[in-house]
Amino acid sequence: QVQLVESGGGLVQAGGSLRLSCAASGRTISSYFMSWFRQAPGKEREIVAVSNWNSDTTYYTDSVKGRFTISRDNAKNTVYLQMKSLRSEDTAVYYCAARPGFRFTYDYWGRGTQVTVSS
Repeated sequence: QVQLVESGGGLVQAGGSLRLSCAASGRTISSYFMSWFRQAPGKEREIVAVSNWNSDTTYYTDSVKGRFTISRDNAKNTVYLQMKSLRSEDTAVYYCAARPGFRFTYDYWGRGTQVTVSS
């Protein structure tokens, strides 16, 4: 089992930056794909970014490309989401999630951290 705890959310002005952290415990995340999702009020959860085992392969949804960067430190069992040039539409609860590399079902989820971007 893997437990995931997000941190780093908060209130930020448009154009600002935040770095979210996801600390994993229970077992190493080195063999997992790690992802960030977000869900805004009244909207469906959407995937934001994905990192493979060593971050040599990443995926970003179109709306965050060039602004967000996912990274991981397997030695610290932590994954990060560096967010720059934040926009009001980035306001959401951000969730960290983990899945095995061989399938797309996410087995583990954090409780989420709120990111609010003010105009």
